[in-house]
Amino acid sequence: MHLLTLLSLGALQGLSATQIPLRPPTVDTDLNPDPLALWHDLSASLSHNIVPATVPVNTLLYHGRVDDQLPAVPEWTSTDPEHSWPFCSAPPTNDSIAGCWQLTLVTSRPLKVLYFDGSSAAKIPEGGPTDAQDLLAWGKADPERWADERDRIDDLCAWGGEFGIDGYLRMEMDFEIMLCDFSSHGGVELVSADYLAAWHNQFSPPLNRKNAHADAHTALYPQAPLGDPVANLEGFPVFDVLRFETVHAGSWHDRYPGDTRIVLDLTRLVSFYDTSLAPSLVQSRAGQQRWDHRLHDISASDLVAVRTRLAAVLTATDNIGSGVDWQTLYRVIVDRYANRLELLQHVLNTTSALNIDDRAHIVQTQLRIMLAPYIPLTARPIPISTASSNDSWANPVWQACATKHTSLCCYAHWTRRLASVVTRMWVHGVHAGLDAFISVDATTTPSATVLDNWRMEVQDLMAWLDWSVWVKCRPACGFEEMCYLPTWPWFYNRESPNDAWKRPQPRCIRRFAPYSPLEAA
Repeated sequence: MHLLTLLSLGALQGLSATQIPLRPPTVDTDLNPDPLALWHDLSASLSHNIVPATVPVNTLLYHGRVDDQLPAVPEWTSTDPEHSWPFCSAPPTNDSIAGCWQLTLVTSRPLKVLYFDGSSAAKIPEGGPTDAQDLLAWGKADPERWADERDRIDDLCAWGGEFGIDGYLRMEMDFEIMLCDFSSHGGVELVSADYLAAWHNQFSPPLNRKNAHADAHTALYPQAPLGDPVANLEGFPVFDVLRFETVHAGSWHDRYPGDTRIVLDLTRLVSFYDTSLAPSLVQSRAGQQRWDHRLHDISASDLVAVRTRLAAVLTATDNIGSGVDWQTLYRVIVDRYANRLELLQHVLNTTSALNIDDRAHIVQTQLRIMLAPYIPLTARPIPISTASSNDSWANPVWQACATKHTSLCCYAHWTRRLASVVTRMWVHGVHAGLDAFISVDATTTPSATVLDNWRMEVQDLMAWLDWSVWVKCRPACGFEEMCYLPTWPWFYNRESPNDAWKRPQPRCIRRFAPYSPLEAA
């Protein structure tokens, strides 16, 4: 679930239930506390959120090209030079490796950009990651134009000119900014145009064709076969190095706090998950996992509503924020629960020598620890000697856990789900006589049954929360390796079984030769 979306959903509704809900209703949102973190964008690759952002003064951007001239048209810049380097090229001379040009730019004023979340720079033949951009630029998400990068950047910049948009922030192997104007009016200055020692002679001409993706494809998938003396410099794996180092640079922003060089204005977020803006998308998402959620079924009237809302937030001059630091608040909640839920999952699925009763008592103790700040002295079954399936006595625990961190904000349904599951698990342990602080005449439910129920509860809750902090290589990678989540263009493999590319799984890859393949399995 994603923080960006949830902030657009409106005010908190009070908790008035008389007992802990068996399963609070799910909300059609994508909530995660890690905006601008690559691993969240990779695990939720289809963009649904548009966030105004600022690139501060004195931020460096990079642009690899075939000459030393500033672009006269909108072009792509990278936030890390490793991402620009594969596009640094020059026409080859007599098959020898020439130098190549890389421009280093600096922002001379704050740049006003729009951030598209997800793997929004990924070009997929059936479309998806670029849907939100295409709806803004062209009024529809046309799968036939999935590779039309030249028109996409031109038309986005034309649309955004009315609102003073300087560029668009997207993610692929690393973050990039589609910069609309390279002149002094565009807010950037040239630091240097460097003719660098090139590593290859693959020539990437300017992106002046409709199928602009082909040029990027050339840089990332060179035509020279492995073993070619020019491509590999007599055995040196040039393109393996370039590919890995692009991914390596992106990995610096894998997790919270993500790329701190861009400042998001979450108070002006516009989301296609906001059912008050785009109710027509609710039905098309029914029964689908979130990585299958598309935007092409949005109604014409809903698209008008989204664009009207976006225009309003982009032209608003007053401060519409509440003063709440939403991202930090979310991190507090994740920090409190992520590791503890993961520990519960481990204990409940362990094959260690611990017997069933010992494991049950460990889990019950961990549940009490999680709830300790919310358990009043009076919270116990009544009468105390009689175990009961009625859990209303634990309502104060559930309500306190659900609202302590969220009393002033708009996402009680999220913490309500988390609190209800944890509280219900603890209550079941109390009734089963597993709690060290509350003595009851235990039910006859065996510990094995309690553990089985707990295991399903934790599994369902963690799958629903889907926090990117849980995406990791297991076992952990060695020092000569890096944990890698397959990314475009290597995460896309139409031949992958069950569309595995839509839900990439982390794995360890080597940090030096011989390099591991980056393609999705």
